[in-house]
Amino acid sequence: MARINEHYAKLPASYLFPEIGRRVRAYQAEHPDAKVIRLGIGDVTEPLAPAIVAAMHAAVDEMGKRETFRGYGPEQGYDFLVDAIRKADYASRGVEIAADEIFVSDGSKCDSSNIQEIFALAARVAVTDPVYPVYVDSNVMAGRTGPSGADGRYPGLVYLVGNEANGFQPEPPAEAVDVVYLCSPNNPTGTVATRAQLERWVAWARKHDAVILFDAAYESYISDPALPRSIYEIEGAKECAIELRSFSKRAGFTGVRCAFIVVPKTVTGTDPAGKRVSLNALWARRHTTKFNGASYVVQRGAAAAYSPEGLAQTQQQIAFYMENARLLREGLTAAGFTIFGGTHAPYLWLRTANGASSWEFFDRLLNESQIVGTPGAGFGPAGEGYFRLSAFNSRANIEEAIGRIRRAFR
Repeated sequence: MARINEHYAKLPASYLFPEIGRRVRAYQAEHPDAKVIRLGIGDVTEPLAPAIVAAMHAAVDEMGKRETFRGYGPEQGYDFLVDAIRKADYASRGVEIAADEIFVSDGSKCDSSNIQEIFALAARVAVTDPVYPVYVDSNVMAGRTGPSGADGRYPGLVYLVGNEANGFQPEPPAEAVDVVYLCSPNNPTGTVATRAQLERWVAWARKHDAVILFDAAYESYISDPALPRSIYEIEGAKECAIELRSFSKRAGFTGVRCAFIVVPKTVTGTDPAGKRVSLNALWARRHTTKFNGASYVVQRGAAAAYSPEGLAQTQQQIAFYMENARLLREGLTAAGFTIFGGTHAPYLWLRTANGASSWEFFDRLLNESQIVGTPGAGFGPAGEGYFRLSAFNSRANIEEAIGRIRRAFR
């Protein structure tokens, strides 16, 4: 008899985005001529930058010759990419990160769900609400929670509510927790943590011997130089924080797959006997056991994103998406919507119209405007009454979407 992991039964029947896909497919089956504009899932639409394409072509050519062919690569990533990351993402901002503190992977979604494996099942985990669903679901799958309650929250997790009053940036919890997930710029709300806010989080984590899992997948969208792009810009963070980064949105790698996680050797936890243990060593053991490394071709493309040409080309793409965000923000604000985010992130977080629930607003937007967004309730109970729109699309589609929404809700 094959016994299953009973904790999976605690999860909803489907992940948020497959449910959105199901509803959209049903609508399109009934309205085959409708032109649906998708502003839901955060998937890029612009092609890879020419510098990245050239680097990947050259790498493919290498793989086609015996003298330059490569098989298994280093699980943590090739030196050429790790060194580029260290120089461009950290040394340029006054942060020293060692090569063996960087682990290249095939995506931050995987890293953000897998990192919980190095912590005890009894570890108390805190998440913001609304929240990127993977943070919650992966801990449910691991068995850290009971079944979800009537409000959709799972006992065993500590929920830190983000709302309009705190700018969707909750403060550290009053109660003790072992691990907290933070995301800045935030997915889904599009808001960003200030230096002062991150300083409070780092001070709290050091005081309470907690670990911050800091998801910085959208850091390249921050335009204000006064805002931190890495938590390691905050003094003391290398003693208490693990940082996750991705090439998906910064370089258009959603379909190419490459990311990395930084685990400083100075971040530690305790074993059952109370002995301090390096989380870097634990993650290295997990990473090298369960992962064979991102492909050479992909890593060459990722490294090219740091070249002068690559940086200029990818920044141009980011500027394009952020102009989309500006158009959405200003156009929908003029239509009477209350908008958050969309300034340092490619996501806009808006209040639903006329007090509609998130899914009611989703259905109305789809049926009346043929626009797909993401219901806020899919990101947690505190997301009810809100809605996420993505700026990833063509300029023509963005402008068309603004017009459709304004006509439907005038």
